[in-house]
Amino acid sequence: MPCLNEAETLAACIEKAQRYLSESGVAGEIVIGDNGSSDGSQDIARRCGARVIDVPVRGYGAALDAACRAARGRFIIMGDSDDSYDFYRLDPFLDALRAGNDLVMGNRFLAPLQPGAMPWKNRYIGNPILTGIGRLFFSSNVGDFHCGLRGFSKAAYERMDLRTTGMEFASEMVIKAALLQMRVSEVPTVLSPDGRSRPPHLRPWRDGWRHLRFMLLFSPNWLFLYPGMAAMTVGILLGGLLVLGPIHVGSVTLDVDTLVYCAFATTIGFQAVLFSLLSRMYAIQNKLYPDTPRFTTFLRWFTLELGVVIGLVVTLAGFAVAVYSVLEWKQQDFGNLNLASISRQTIPSATAMSLGIETILFSFFQSSLSLGVRQTSISEIE
Repeated sequence: MPCLNEAETLAACIEKAQRYLSESGVAGEIVIGDNGSSDGSQDIARRCGARVIDVPVRGYGAALDAACRAARGRFIIMGDSDDSYDFYRLDPFLDALRAGNDLVMGNRFLAPLQPGAMPWKNRYIGNPILTGIGRLFFSSNVGDFHCGLRGFSKAAYERMDLRTTGMEFASEMVIKAALLQMRVSEVPTVLSPDGRSRPPHLRPWRDGWRHLRFMLLFSPNWLFLYPGMAAMTVGILLGGLLVLGPIHVGSVTLDVDTLVYCAFATTIGFQAVLFSLLSRMYAIQNKLYPDTPRFTTFLRWFTLELGVVIGLVVTLAGFAVAVYSVLEWKQQDFGNLNLASISRQTIPSATAMSLGIETILFSFFQSSLSLGVRQTSISEIE
């Protein structure tokens, strides 16, 4: 259980967990990850027979991570210490874990929700939207991404190697389990109003945004790659048609002015695709995102030298078109200058040079991220 000034409810949570262990015959322990409580929660936990782990790093995730790493059992059940979950009814979690599941999520929407247990904005807006996004982005079967009561094996937890210290910890666990193709199941879980007289630590709008931001950053495909490819596709296809001549759609004519926006869409889309690759590299290096054989093969294939060559070829092709446009412009009579015709050459030319230079810069940056470096300095080794 994570704990930060939970003196009002901590003893009740521990007593329910102890009662479950005693009556079920399960050999277990109760571990409290204390985040620096100033209301005597640590003494309450010790008096009730729990083991307290002092966690100097603030945050929901930091407290849970320290407690999970200190746990000595084969299976771990985590839950909030605000008395909103019943630690006396854990058989469904243990049964699912013993059946071979790596992660067992509680689902508050599969059980009767107690009056006043969840604010309307969490129930009808926050949880459905964030869970829906999580299911779409990560192909997860979890129907309640943010239930605080969940179980997992110690081996699965170590394999997930969670890194976040705040509320994002809850989302990271489900996302990592999905990306690592772990076996995940759900059990109905009753949520009751918490027993505290003070407001909860959770801030719905702030923490909801943090979860959404984390999902977006954790999914470079949805954040960068897919929108980038869509923008590039529209820009290249429509722009290619406009290079050949105006397009008439009913009473509307698309011409070189639209070609400018096609060039913009192509450039921005290409940048987004490059960002998706760089962000994935960063996430993998910091163990936020599991590596994949396909991505490893791409990095091995796309070397700095290859990127520079491709970038130079595209840049020089664009430059050649620019030179041709200048020579053609010089041969035309100024009074009969066809600006539209020239623009159909100069706009793609500038776009090609931009993409080529971006490819070269990306290649150098990607290569710098791929460098193998020591994690400790020479002075630290000595």
